[in-house]
Amino acid sequence: MRKSLIGLLAVAGLTLSACGGSSTSSDTTAAAGTSGNECTAGKTLAEGKLTIGTGNPAFSPWVENDAPEAGEGFEAAVAYAVATQLGFSTENVSWVRTSFDEAIQPGAKSFDFNLQQYSITDERKQTVSFSDPYYTTNQAIVGYADSAAASATTVAELQGLKFGVQSGTTSLEFLNTVVMPTNEPYVYDDNAAAKAALEAKQIDAIIVDLPTAFYISAVEIEGTKVIGQFPAGEGTAADQFGMVFDLGNPLVDCVNVALTALKDSGELATIEQTWLSDKTSAPVISLG
Repeated sequence: MRKSLIGLLAVAGLTLSACGGSSTSSDTTAAAGTSGNECTAGKTLAEGKLTIGTGNPAFSPWVENDAPEAGEGFEAAVAYAVATQLGFSTENVSWVRTSFDEAIQPGAKSFDFNLQQYSITDERKQTVSFSDPYYTTNQAIVGYADSAAASATTVAELQGLKFGVQSGTTSLEFLNTVVMPTNEPYVYDDNAAAKAALEAKQIDAIIVDLPTAFYISAVEIEGTKVIGQFPAGEGTAADQFGMVFDLGNPLVDCVNVALTALKDSGELATIEQTWLSDKTSAPVISLG
């Protein structure tokens, strides 16, 4: 791992000492009470502290029990793994809450980085900076198992439905540009409102990322199912989730080195297997 990390730092234009390394101590593990390293010095909101943003509330499987500080759930676990790579012990990590839209608006941030399943897009790059991707997923559709949509296998069979979707998301963009429903979609401020509309049967289906779709159907709305997922490569791309930073934040380089180390060591794959392994298989909806 040490040899690999040295190479990664060289690619990033950083030295091992700049990320707090030494010839006799671990370069990737945060000991109790540690507060970052030379790579992060002067780049966080509070010196010696790492402030991480998430949703309000934050939902499973990304954060379990709306308690990111417990480190349970895929994004909470990834955040702490990155913090450890950066030299921050648990007690020097704090969490703040933002809405989805708030975090990607221009202006100063209340966090060093934010995880809320933000898809990396060129439009968003105009106002915020992103880390390298930490997860890739497809869009999916959730509806009642006894609905007209339940047996759909093609986009054409879905176009007459009443859809709900969260505003400002790639799910909304996907719905409008790929599914192209004949009914104007119902757009909500957050997924909680969209789920409430589905539960009340005010709409026929909602579009969300695949792991979220599985959680909704298995835990949150009885009687629903993941009708299908939409494949990448047929005129659309899979969503790649990145951590959101203030535009031009130099901390991005440090986090990217940490993410690459987690990928190379297999730790990121292990975290994914732990929290998302049962939330990635669903029928494929044909886009043709």
